[in-house]
Amino acid sequence: MSILAAYQVPHPPLIIPAIGAGREREIAATVRAYHEAMRTAAELRPDTVVIISPHATAYDDFFHISPGTSAEGTFAAFGHPGISIGIEYDVDFVRTLSSVSAERDVPAGTLGEKQPALDHGTMIPLFFLSEYLGDVPTKFVRIGISGLSAYTHALLGQCIAAAAERLGRRTICIASGDLSHRLMEGGANGFAPEGAEFDELCTAFLKAGDFLSLLQIPGSFAETAGHCGLNGLWVLAGALDRAALDAKLHSYEGPFGVGYAVASFTVTGRSEANDFTAQLVRAEDAAIAGLRAAEDDYVRIARMSVEHFVRTHSYAALPHELPQELTESRAGAFVSIKKYGKLRGCIGTFLPAQQSLAEEILYNAVSAAAHDGRFDPIEEHELNRLVYSVDVLSMPEPIESAAQLDPKVYGVIVKSVADNRRGLLLPDLAGIDTAERQIAIAREKACIQPKEPISLARFSVKRHG
Repeated sequence: MSILAAYQVPHPPLIIPAIGAGREREIAATVRAYHEAMRTAAELRPDTVVIISPHATAYDDFFHISPGTSAEGTFAAFGHPGISIGIEYDVDFVRTLSSVSAERDVPAGTLGEKQPALDHGTMIPLFFLSEYLGDVPTKFVRIGISGLSAYTHALLGQCIAAAAERLGRRTICIASGDLSHRLMEGGANGFAPEGAEFDELCTAFLKAGDFLSLLQIPGSFAETAGHCGLNGLWVLAGALDRAALDAKLHSYEGPFGVGYAVASFTVTGRSEANDFTAQLVRAEDAAIAGLRAAEDDYVRIARMSVEHFVRTHSYAALPHELPQELTESRAGAFVSIKKYGKLRGCIGTFLPAQQSLAEEILYNAVSAAAHDGRFDPIEEHELNRLVYSVDVLSMPEPIESAAQLDPKVYGVIVKSVADNRRGLLLPDLAGIDTAERQIAIAREKACIQPKEPISLARFSVKRHG
């Protein structure tokens, strides 16, 4: 196998002595682990080092591979413009990786570079690695992460491995990224109890080389924890697919409220048991099959409506023998569609617009699939990966202030006093735990400025799915 090893490393700028000015001693275990991991990486004498950095050019729906023949960066953003690092890119590897990605329908390439200079997520691993490379003529590939699913990141990793194999390059991969940024009360990124839980899970999985479990960490949970490194680990999962691994967690620390983990994964052979990406697909297939078996009439109408519209471009007829609560009552309803745990469409009505709740769901499901301006219309090949939920809304009731809201229980409708601009936010959404935050987001959705007078209404929902 052309992938020799992979590494997880953090990128705190203060780990560089000139920048840390002594504070790097507070993460001495991380410094020692970094030296150990990068020394062993250099001893492999790699032809190519692929670095995945969350601070390189990033897009929501595309993996950017840095173009050109070389690049340089400095630590000017951290007060040290005199510290610079330069690398030579592996042009053939970049070209081959772009070609393999195109062949496999993975959205990756060199278009759209925003910042050619090296970012600190790339430079800090290089700072340590370059100390040990010596005369090894190593070239580099820099790749940004994306907002795409764990599965798609793993597919990119498979493309990296395929490009290395096609070229016969001795290749190592480095995922540069911190774990939770929300470990400490009063920290720069705030505190979230999920932060420590996220880091505990990640370090356990890193120690075991359990990339399937890393792929299955819910994105919403990771976002609440305030990570910046999970996406890079998803790429490593694909790059190490079907490899027998010697996994080692060198260190973990979090004294500044940010989790720093150093881990290495040395390839010792081939193991069909480590087909991480295929296992992820099988697990998701089983989970979706379970959801299909357990769905009620509300969710069944939404799914049937979307599948029929995507395949025929016409609205479906309602199923026969629906309960009276669907055929003889009216209510507002929102249909949410997710794919790989990420929102794929959500549209609804806060007051009934159709003759029955069943019709409300049927029409709103099509709107969520085809007319949510935040997303491209759903295509037929996606249908078997989609998960649906339906929120049935109570009638809105006016309230006087945020004190009458509980974002876990009530949704909110914010209306401008001056005109008809109105923003709605459903209850119990990840990361929204205060009424003030709930109102602020509803204002943003309606383009209502923070100081504009508003009226408020609340509603409850019954969630299906």
